[in-house]
Amino acid sequence: MNPKQIFYEKQAASILRHLEKRQIKGFYCPTRQDAVTTAMSLTAPNTTVCFGGSMSLIESGVMDALKERTDITLLDRSQAKTPEEIKQVYRSAFCADTYFMSTNAITSDGQLINIDGNGNRVAALIYGPEQVIVIAGMNKVVPTAEDAVRRVQNMATPPNCIRLNLNAPCASTGVCADCLSENCICSQIVITRRSRTAERIKVLLVGEELGY
Repeated sequence: MNPKQIFYEKQAASILRHLEKRQIKGFYCPTRQDAVTTAMSLTAPNTTVCFGGSMSLIESGVMDALKERTDITLLDRSQAKTPEEIKQVYRSAFCADTYFMSTNAITSDGQLINIDGNGNRVAALIYGPEQVIVIAGMNKVVPTAEDAVRRVQNMATPPNCIRLNLNAPCASTGVCADCLSENCICSQIVITRRSRTAERIKVLLVGEELGY
């Protein structure tokens, strides 16, 4: 292993201990292929699965693996044809057996920090689905919750606005303007410091850079 891989492994070991204290089940996956294998092993057949928008799910290969499964019911809002159908997928997510997402940042002591526009993703994280599986590259680890918010606002939100063709100030400048614009996707800031239901949330830390 190279020094960065060794560092990620040692850093992840510490985070996993903190996650356990927070009643969150943690896994360390050295590669994205390992993440796919673990994620699929946690996804039982004959269940309903939904997911939040995430570049990490796409880049890791987890999204492709889910779409290849013929033994699950995958709720995919990209297949919806009308705004009402999209809303229905959002609502149906709360009754899903498994919800997949990433996290915008994770602190060294195991807190998950997410900033959302509509709030459907963080809402499902907080309550609803029987289990939530979070795929997160080690590039998203930060020391504190304050660092996490700064990371999301300045490193994740601008490229996401560009990806989504949203005319928010940060998409033009690359710097958070703490805006309240119509295209702002920083409407909800959620810090998950503990899972009320033990091991409902499962975090797969991946020893690679994934997402924004």
